[in-house]
Amino acid sequence: MTTPPTTTDRLDERLDAIADGFSTSGRSPVLHTPAEHGLRFEDVTFPSEDGTPLEGWFVPAEGADTVVIVNHPRWFSRSGLPSHLEPWRSAHAATGNDVEVDFVPDIAILHSAGYHVLAYDLRNFGLSGAANGGLTTGGNLESRDVIGSLRYVRSRPELRDAKIALFGRCLGANAILFAMERAPSEFADVRCLVACQPLSARMVLTRNLERQGIPVECLDELDRRIRLRTGFGLDSMSPARAARSVRTPTLVYQVHDDLMTRPADVQAVFDAIRDDVPKDLLWIHGTTRRWDGYLHFQRNPDRILDWLARHTR
Repeated sequence: MTTPPTTTDRLDERLDAIADGFSTSGRSPVLHTPAEHGLRFEDVTFPSEDGTPLEGWFVPAEGADTVVIVNHPRWFSRSGLPSHLEPWRSAHAATGNDVEVDFVPDIAILHSAGYHVLAYDLRNFGLSGAANGGLTTGGNLESRDVIGSLRYVRSRPELRDAKIALFGRCLGANAILFAMERAPSEFADVRCLVACQPLSARMVLTRNLERQGIPVECLDELDRRIRLRTGFGLDSMSPARAARSVRTPTLVYQVHDDLMTRPADVQAVFDAIRDDVPKDLLWIHGTTRRWDGYLHFQRNPDRILDWLARHTR
């Protein structure tokens, strides 16, 4: 645990540092490519809903009739995060997340299962364009990138009749949920969603304050400071509200004892999805490391592949 602040000035500095760090995100590089797994791929660029240029890979699979659109968590790029290296190691070591996450094996698994894959960087991450002053908004403005990815897939002649599935992680999963709430017509032909570890701003910051020995009563003041930086309050960055708009079969999965959140947070997202929508919740046990949730698919793909197959074939 970080040493608790001992003076009012020190507490003020700490809260400013947390608010600054939460309102923007450093980029991580795209260090891996599908070529490492012998996959043919195309570097692509396409506009977000608001015109922000997004970068990605399109990985075709011979004979496939479904495309899986994949995005990434906060701080990551489409290729993952080198959090075994500085400066990312120091940034994430307090929660045990100082191991590399390479997402390219996930693409290889999906390709081997017979899916086309579009993997892309969200705005202000990876190689995609800067937008909105570099702000990170818990999925609100990032939802525009989800809509851009759907429109791009539908614009490719060879994918015009393809079925579509979505695979979102953390910030990327939040962005999908916010996009579903804001523009439901864009998802009318989406067959299913896999949502890895959606996360509310209020919960992650509560856990952050606890680790730093800062009274949780400071959360309201932190909310005020983040709103002044981004225009968004903590509750407006909660995916649970947006999840009420989901009409697409959804599998949610989460590390149960993740040090960055609590089980109740993702349970609230899952419970908010209507009961008449096919849904499933997968808890990952035996670890407190959030990154193990991101690595789960490449370690144990069967349940997620079964979900995709059930709703696309």
